[in-house]
Amino acid sequence: MLEPQHITGLVLAGGRGSRMGGVDKGLQLFNGAPLAQHSLRRLQPQVGPMLLNANRNLAAYAAFDVPVYADEAIGGESFTGPLAGFLAGLQHCQTPYLVTVPCDTPRFPHDLVARLAARLEHDQADIAMAASPKPDGPDGRLEPQPVFCLMHVQLRESLARFLAEGGRRVGAWTARHATVLVPFCGDGDDPCAFANANTLDELYSIEAGTHRSRAQ
Repeated sequence: MLEPQHITGLVLAGGRGSRMGGVDKGLQLFNGAPLAQHSLRRLQPQVGPMLLNANRNLAAYAAFDVPVYADEAIGGESFTGPLAGFLAGLQHCQTPYLVTVPCDTPRFPHDLVARLAARLEHDQADIAMAASPKPDGPDGRLEPQPVFCLMHVQLRESLARFLAEGGRRVGAWTARHATVLVPFCGDGDDPCAFANANTLDELYSIEAGTHRSRAQ
């Protein structure tokens, strides 16, 4: 059985926040705490060590008392997307596994990691990725939540090569490996667990409990 202490948790807060007016999304308040800190607190009971990925306001993030790592520039580019955050986590991960969550999805499941780990082991997969019901889609249709991934740390070199080759899409990289989708659509699952805040209005609606789940 894959134990929590064998998994490092990584909160991704390294984006530009373009659709939120360029603000640092991870520092926006949700229920009185910065989004990134809220995600750290939600993830911490599910894993062993914790890391945070950020590319600005590093002193503010360091105040959350977890190690903070920025993306490495890839091909002279910065802010190259979530895979750069994945790589930063993999490069500093000291456990056999890394799990990633974004800072802008504050209602992700409390049993997220346990369910990803169970399927990863059962299927002997390299990566376990969450999947949730597609909004307004056919009944039973699930869509991947690509920034909610549990992966073997040995994938570090594969990801570094993919990024160096110009790859940027999470799905294109995970397709190179044995990846299993883990459904979060049971009777007890929150249908808005993976609702993410791309704008301040969406953030406020998630806080108020009125936001509908949508694609990452």
